[in-house]
Amino acid sequence: MAFTGSDIIKIIFAILLPPLGVFLERGCNADFLINILLTILGYIPGIIHALYIILKF
Repeated sequence: MAFTGSDIIKIIFAILLPPLGVFLERGCNADFLINILLTILGYIPGIIHALYIILKF
């Protein structure tokens, strides 16, 4: 699987601000809301979820 320039930018956003990375990949849906909740509960779970969403889709 090849990464594009936009995937790299999304990964950087996912590390700095996880909900933004998910929003750029999937838009405003359940994944975005789950990521906001995970980021509030703990920053690391938010990052892991964001990277999973970006790399999966």
